[in-house]
Amino acid sequence: MAEPDKLVAEIEALGNRIDAARQAVARRFIGQDQVVDLALSALLCGGHGLLVGLPGMGKTLLVDTLGRVMGLQTGRVQFTPDLMPADILGSEVLETAADGTRAFRFIQGPVFCQLLMADEINRASPRTQSALLQAMQEREVTVAGQHRPLPRPFHVLATQNPIEQEGTYPLPEAQLDRFLVQIDVAWPDRATERDILIATTGIEETESPQVFTAEELTDAQRILRRMPVGERVVEMILDLVRACRPGQPESAQGVNDSVSWGPGPRAAQALMLMVRARALLRGRLAPVPEDVAAMARPVLIHRMALSFAARARGEDLGALIDEIAQSATRAEAA
Repeated sequence: MAEPDKLVAEIEALGNRIDAARQAVARRFIGQDQVVDLALSALLCGGHGLLVGLPGMGKTLLVDTLGRVMGLQTGRVQFTPDLMPADILGSEVLETAADGTRAFRFIQGPVFCQLLMADEINRASPRTQSALLQAMQEREVTVAGQHRPLPRPFHVLATQNPIEQEGTYPLPEAQLDRFLVQIDVAWPDRATERDILIATTGIEETESPQVFTAEELTDAQRILRRMPVGERVVEMILDLVRACRPGQPESAQGVNDSVSWGPGPRAAQALMLMVRARALLRGRLAPVPEDVAAMARPVLIHRMALSFAARARGEDLGALIDEIAQSATRAEAA
């Protein structure tokens, strides 16, 4: 089989597997199809996700279900103000053997897993939050001068309460940029909430079958990166990201007046991966401009910030990104 034909067959087969994984997740995490698609896309891209939503929205359930369906070893950390970096990374302890000799032994922290749930990450101090920076970027941690690789694949799905600010520490821009995508978990509609109510208050709990293994997910990530991207889509990604940066010749209308800082090159890389994942979830062999517009908000919203004046005027960053994305779509179609 020729290489292009082989790649087409691999993408189609992966699309079927991902569709089965999506249905498996939906058996426990009812409704919220957009949330499930974004979370699966983040795993397919080999990245990390920031789940933003009020308590009781099922964020923990989503992460637990994804771990089961994707066959990943999971870990969980409940972030609190008194949490220390060693509570996440692990530490060395001095042990005395039976013959009286002493030696240090490293005890791994919960970060040594394949899918880490960082619950309420903004409740930890900046010192503790920064303990995840190296893990999220380099997939390794440094303890006592020793570099210790993390299991592969390695993903972080962190949760954050969007309204409670007391006793929290906002994530720094450097850490926000390491999240591939922000996933907003909103209230379910009435029909979905009715289904949740009936499905979760009975005697038996619905289980989701395992669809992938960790090794198969790693293979899927390689296939996704081989998916071809047309020149039109590449140029649209560049136009969109560069239009969101204030003080640049390509800045979109309103960006200079409303945005204090914009996305860097890592945002363009994230958008390139996420449009491939969306195309795969939609059963296509390559992304189209519609995928770029759809992924703009979740990829860019945590990589930008409104100015103080824009916040005082009541402007909405998500709406601004959507407007810029639609303008880029119209310009591409013209």
